[in-house]
Amino acid sequence: MARTQAVEHSSDEHPPPAEPVGTGRVAAPHAYGPGPDDGPPLHEAGAVDADVVGAVLRTARTILGERVREASELDPSFSDDLARRVADFTLEGGKRIRPRLVWWGMRACGGGDAASVEAALRMGVALELIQTCALVHDDVMDRSRLRRGRPAVHIGLATRAGLSPDSEWGASYGTSAAVLVGDLALAWADDTVADTTPATSAHHRIRSIWRAMRTEMVAGQYLDLHGQVTGGGSAARAIRTACLKSALYSVERPLAIGAALAGADERTTAALRSAARAAGIAFQLRDDLLGVFGDPAQTGKPSGDDIREGKPTYLLAVARTRAAAADDKKALAVLDGAVGNGELTREGLTAVRGVFDATGARAHVERNADRLGEHAARRLAETVDVRAQGGRQLLELLRTISAAPVHSAPAPASAPAASGARGGAPPTGPPQGS
Repeated sequence: MARTQAVEHSSDEHPPPAEPVGTGRVAAPHAYGPGPDDGPPLHEAGAVDADVVGAVLRTARTILGERVREASELDPSFSDDLARRVADFTLEGGKRIRPRLVWWGMRACGGGDAASVEAALRMGVALELIQTCALVHDDVMDRSRLRRGRPAVHIGLATRAGLSPDSEWGASYGTSAAVLVGDLALAWADDTVADTTPATSAHHRIRSIWRAMRTEMVAGQYLDLHGQVTGGGSAARAIRTACLKSALYSVERPLAIGAALAGADERTTAALRSAARAAGIAFQLRDDLLGVFGDPAQTGKPSGDDIREGKPTYLLAVARTRAAAADDKKALAVLDGAVGNGELTREGLTAVRGVFDATGARAHVERNADRLGEHAARRLAETVDVRAQGGRQLLELLRTISAAPVHSAPAPASAPAASGARGGAPPTGPPQGS
């Protein structure tokens, strides 16, 4: 693969909306099970409404505590090195976007009985575990050294074993053990879903959604990986990758789970999926822009690594298409020399940014993200009551997911207007179906 330098991943999603989070706390490492002042029983929907994150963490501590105890009975080193690492990683970071989508999707559709409350919280934990799997494996594939400001799992495992993560043996051991950490997180996620017992009709729908989501997540990651090796692809393929990697797995499927728990009908569910998919694709388009134009001091991750790694983003595909249509050989040469170049300098990145601005690719992507975000909000407002608490919170969450990043430099006023006809295959609406 065409990347040579290790990178840092310290942020998973945009910041969450202003939702009351009460006293939701992240557990200290190796501290599992309910705390002494964890609040009212979790079967009360109103109590969870006031502190969704706290309720998910309380549920997670209980579930993960059981899993770690089971692991300790098998072998102490397995429990300490792998099982506890899965638990701590899951509890210590992230914005809990997926559990929030499950919860507010359920509440916006009228759910809230005791069985649905418990099932929603457990499904939220399962989604956090599958996210742990995805992030640990992603850091291995990208050879990232940091995650959330701390050593990535494969780095920490090598160090814990007394090995240098930069040595051949240390790198091999760390990455191999990290793959097992991700596998264990996925197994625990599946176990959590299997042990969750909502109403019979919801159970079948949730299992179907879960099965689809796991495969979509892997497919999206593979398309991203394949695009780096083959040098990218069309704008349409970039959108497809974004849909699989971000929109479906991170937004649409969690929201569909919440709707299923509430017993929402097919029409309502389809409308919610449309809104969620639009928001998810908008998020990925914003994230692609942030990866090139973001300020590392504000975003917490290096700028330009998507270019150095050769990621087949929609932004890049549009720029190539527009440069080719204009027969701009200089712009194409800049992109050819930069994409997949792990040694790309600051000056080289500045030149790439200039191409994105001059071709109008940046402005085109920003407008598409704006339009998708507007579609998500409009579709949701047509589907549920956004004046009620559940609908209002869900609307704010989708707006946050699709919102413009605050740490991206503004586009120059001289950037040319971008027409969709030259953009390669811009999304004219959120892709439908599954």
